Order: sequence, then C-alpha cells, then structure tokens
Amino acid sequence: MVTTERAMPAGEGGRRPARYAASPGMLTDRYELTMYSSFVEDGSVDNHSVFEAFARRLPTGRRYGMLAGLGRLIPQIVGFGFDDAELRYLLDTGAITPKAADRLANFSFSGDITAYPEGEIYVPGSPVLTAEGPLGECLLLETLVLSVLNHDTAVASAAARMVTAASGRPIIEMGTRRTHEQAAIAATRAAYLAGFASTSNLAGGHIHEIPTVGTVAHAFILAHESERAAFASQVAALGPGTTLLVDTYDIEHGIRTAVEVAGPDLGAIRIDSGDLDIESRRARTLLDELGATNTRIVVTSDLDEYVITALGAAPIDGYGVGTRVVTGSGHPTAGMVYKLVAVADRPGADAPVRPVAKKASGKGSAGGRKTAYRRDGDEFFTLTGKVPSDATAVQVPVIRAGQVVHDPTLDDIRAHARRAIDALPAEARDVADGAPFTTATEEDHR
Repeated sequence: MVTTERAMPAGEGGRRPARYAASPGMLTDRYELTMYSSFVEDGSVDNHSVFEAFARRLPTGRRYGMLAGLGRLIPQIVGFGFDDAELRYLLDTGAITPKAADRLANFSFSGDITAYPEGEIYVPGSPVLTAEGPLGECLLLETLVLSVLNHDTAVASAAARMVTAASGRPIIEMGTRRTHEQAAIAATRAAYLAGFASTSNLAGGHIHEIPTVGTVAHAFILAHESERAAFASQVAALGPGTTLLVDTYDIEHGIRTAVEVAGPDLGAIRIDSGDLDIESRRARTLLDELGATNTRIVVTSDLDEYVITALGAAPIDGYGVGTRVVTGSGHPTAGMVYKLVAVADRPGADAPVRPVAKKASGKGSAGGRKTAYRRDGDEFFTLTGKVPSDATAVQVPVIRAGQVVHDPTLDDIRAHARRAIDALPAEARDVADGAPFTTATEEDHR
C-alpha cells in the first residue's frame, strides 16, 4: 500500500483524517480504466498482448541512461488491485462500468514482465520493460510503470554521471528538502544504486538500509553565542570525528577555531559557499599547517556533474549533492513511454499476435515484441526472439505468470550498475555533452 493525500469526510469531533492508504491500482490515470471498461464490454479484455516501455530519445547531451525503479515497481505490480471503497468511488464517478468493476474486484496481474536489470545502461529505443499477457491487465500498468521508471531512472541517470565525475570520491545524497517527501525516498534509493555513498534521508536509509550522514546546518552555528561555542557543543555531542561547518562567518577563522576545539583529529570540515576550488585549496593548506593533515574536506552548494568535474583537481574528499540529483540534473523525467507493440485477436499465450505501432511524426515506434542484445559495444534488437551466439542478451525474466522470479538486493543492483558503467566505452562515460554512444536498432535474423 502507498500513502497518498485524499480529502475525507469529517469524523467525530470534526477531525479530518489527512491520509489514507491507496491501492497500487489507484496510482493511475482515469483513461486506463475507461479503456479497460471498453475492452470488457467489447470482449477483447483477455486478448493476448505485448507492451513495451522505452525512451525515444535521451535528454539533450546525455550519452546513456541508467534504468532504475524496477525494485520499487515490481511489488506494486504484484499488489496491483482495488479495495471495495475504491471500486465504489470508480463506479460513482463513471470511471468504470459495472462489468469492469466485477472483474477488478479480484484483479491480479497474471502475465509476464521481462526487463533490463535495474542499474543497466539503456539508449534510445531500448525495450527496458516488456509486459506480456491479457490486454486489459497489461494496459492498466501503463501509468504506474511510467511514473516509477521515469522518476527513478532520471535520478539514477544523473547520479551515475556525478559518480563518474567524482572519480572515486564519495557523494552524499541530500536532496530531500528539494522534492516531495515520498519522491525523496525513491530518489535516495536511485542515487545509491547509481553509486552515491550515503544519504541524509532517514526514511530512505531505514527502508533501504542505506548509510545515513548529517551533522549541523548554519542555524546551529547561529543559535550559539559564538562559532567556538557551537563547535564545542557539536564536538561534545558527536566527538572530534564529526564534520564542522566552517563557512558561517569567515572560512579561515572557522577552520582555525574548528581545529582548536576538536584538535588535529577533526574528522572533516564542510564548505557550503564561495568559490569551492579556491576555498578548498586554501582550506587544505591551512589544515595541514595546523597539523590536521587527515581532516577531510567536504563541499556542498548546488553541485552537479559539471561542477564536480570542474573541481576534479581540487583537494576535495567528498561532495554533497541535493537539488540537482533529485531533479535529474535538469531532466526530471526520463521521457519513457509505454506502448502496445503486438496484440492477438483472442486470449492465450499461443495466440498469433500482429505487430502494431504508432506512426505519427516524431512519435513513431517499432511494432513487434523485441529481444535486446549487445555485441561489440552496440545494442540491437530482434523480432525473432533469438539472440545471436556472439552476442549477450540484455533482458531478464522478472515476473512469470504473475509470480516474481527476479528479486536482487539493492547491493546486487548497485554492483550491477558499477559493472554497467565500467563496461561503457571511455567516450560514453565522458560527462561533457554528446550524442548517445549507440542506439538500439533492429537486426533481422529470420
């Protein structure tokens, strides 16, 4: 169940509950259900079908994308359905017909899901997720599939570029206050699987077992009668290994005071303003002069992959990234679509399907169920279902006949993402704007 906002009637004492638990089926657009109702009424709801999620293009300047969100999506597909109150609401508002309501009362996805592993690289045209099964069931998944994959993939794709730019130095995800409170938890997970080291988000850390970090804000410094008093309070509570925020007033003075209070074993300082290249170099020199040679320098302040790249030669030991990672570094959606690519005229997995495709200018797609593979660094797909012997299949079975068959841990996904990035050609890992390193194209093996 997913917590969401909904107005409720006033209860006893005039109190109005602020939240209720929405079934995954309600996390959708109305037109999914009006289409479903029409399929029920015309008898085609159980006809065999194939839908695919893919991106027609990458955000401008991106050379690759990283798929994320599958681990969040699959439980929602398995739990997709509606409770009695939701079905009454849908009937009362005319979103479904009575016959559709009868079917939805016991809805359970019975089809198959095949997908790129989470953390995998994708390019324009990559069939990152394939849903196959009864037409009505697969149709209803559209909005949920896209809302999860578009958000999480946008975050992971940006985070992966930032991790590359950081060249092994750890990055903290700290964008909770820059997005919706539930989206922040999803963003934490997506950034971590892409290679971020930790998060400031406690809910994300607790739910997904991600390391959490955090010390103080400028308000803490300002709340004390002096910077020295603030540092002393923090060190007394958290120990000398803590990170002291040194730029509330004057950075040089702040560093000197920090070392005086915490001693040469001070864990780290954080700089959140000014020219971070210049200030980090001055800080490193001063820390070394004061004997704090092992004290790390962490910087924050509107960082993204471009700024981190520009700071590559600076004596910085770690970064904190907020707004830019949770908003996809300027591209808050991955631009994926979910399209019907093949459909049969009767139910059953053995029913012959006919390819279908939209042909509208600028929004065209390729019909037929695709099997993706890679060979010599390029990505292809075939409509035959057969992967050449000299190539590697990309997709994996995720759900079969409604049952989950692929459930890696977040650590497994994180490791896969690292291998996927490492396998890219050097030019594809370049953070500078460029064209996608390859495009998924059809190669006929019939």
